[in-house]
Amino acid sequence: MIRKPNTPLSQLVELFGPELITTDEIALEAINTDQRKIFKGKALALALPKNTPDIIKILKFCYAQKIAVVPQGGNTGYCGAATPDETGTQLVLSLRRMNKVRSIDPVNNSIVVEAGCILADVQRAAEEVDRFFPLSLGAEGSCQIGGNLSTNAGGVNVLRYGMTRDLVLGLEVVLADGRVLNKLTALRKDNTGYDLRHLFIGAEGTLGVISAACLKLFSAPKSIATAFVAIPDVNAAIKLLTKLRSSSGDLISSLELIPHIGLELVLKHIENTRAPLVIPSPWYVLCEITSAQVTEPLVQRLEEILTAALKNGLISDAAIAQNERERQAFWRIRKHIPEAQRHEGHSIKHDISVPINYLPSFVKQASAWVAQNVPEALLVCYGHVGDGNLHFNINERRENNQRKGTNQNTLANNLTKDYLVAYEANIQRAIHDFVSSYNGSFSAEHGIGKLKVDELEHYTETAELDMMRSIKKIFDPKGIMNPGKVLRGHN
Repeated sequence: MIRKPNTPLSQLVELFGPELITTDEIALEAINTDQRKIFKGKALALALPKNTPDIIKILKFCYAQKIAVVPQGGNTGYCGAATPDETGTQLVLSLRRMNKVRSIDPVNNSIVVEAGCILADVQRAAEEVDRFFPLSLGAEGSCQIGGNLSTNAGGVNVLRYGMTRDLVLGLEVVLADGRVLNKLTALRKDNTGYDLRHLFIGAEGTLGVISAACLKLFSAPKSIATAFVAIPDVNAAIKLLTKLRSSSGDLISSLELIPHIGLELVLKHIENTRAPLVIPSPWYVLCEITSAQVTEPLVQRLEEILTAALKNGLISDAAIAQNERERQAFWRIRKHIPEAQRHEGHSIKHDISVPINYLPSFVKQASAWVAQNVPEALLVCYGHVGDGNLHFNINERRENNQRKGTNQNTLANNLTKDYLVAYEANIQRAIHDFVSSYNGSFSAEHGIGKLKVDELEHYTETAELDMMRSIKKIFDPKGIMNPGKVLRGHN
């Protein structure tokens, strides 16, 4: 009798069956590549747990057999944290089936959701009970809350509500050996020892698998005022932020910086978009103030603030949204800048943050370096200026492109792309050195993943790295949880 080979894969399939473990080539192809198509791996198989007990069983087996596990949410990350390596030995564990809202408590302003819940579904669940979950980003229609937690996602409302970390009350986490850390509490005050939940938020699946979370909700905004404002420079954006904070009673929730080139790319590549203002400006800000009071005259208040700013020369023009359709049109421009960049070509992305008062100096210095050293490229600098986070991206230039669907100068494009790819490491190091000189961060909201391991080692003190490695070893002594992400290699 011929025996089937007793491989880790055959054991997985035999033990858990096709309902939990799939080796379908089409399914694997979809999870083997990251969202930006920078990394392409080869998964051993795809695990699809339906509940926390399924995760426990899978991790217990993988821990005993020393099979590496790569947790994956919506696979929308920018740094390759959810992509398996090329060895064909790593099991991708998808949370997509775990997408239930377990409970919602409008009195306690809390909601308990499984890790596979789509962010937009969490937002809608909150709206159904007249509450607001403020985490909002471009991928909210496909990213999952577990991934948001694992990368400590930011988004457009950080200015008022904080990062994802600030929105978490409790977590349920399955550890590498299958034990469960059950801290799925809705308590807002709990001083019983170390607060372990914060170790898993931003750990990118390297310490365990977040299976569920208890999240904070807020009173739903009843009054909203949104404006698209023309400004001469980044310094004006900082001054306008200060004015909006003081004059609105600190009701400002978002202040997004948009360069003119960002607007141009959106108009060029994204359907159903138009410029909110007639006369072009070097820079714009998209600002929004909100209140839970229905009768709050926010549009009037914002108009008064912007009128005074116009008289003082702080701004040159502004359009205030008169209805929800106009408000969504403004936000469509901001949220589609990343997609417009992809249509334009290859991009070197820098997800940086510096103290807000240093933003104008950083942009001036780093922009001058790009103009001198990468003159062929487009600089697209935009982002959440209200919290000091900019996406300082250097993009392939397609000057011979006209409107959508026209011919392109392929040779010129390839030369520019080849140059950017060849010198990407040098360019990133230069920009990150500028960031470091301002006591900033080279990873503000996108995480480390596989992409930025070298940068973490370069800019982080040895003592801090040693502590990170020690924490990793405590929670994952066999090194099976997402190896090679955040920290280099296996334990």
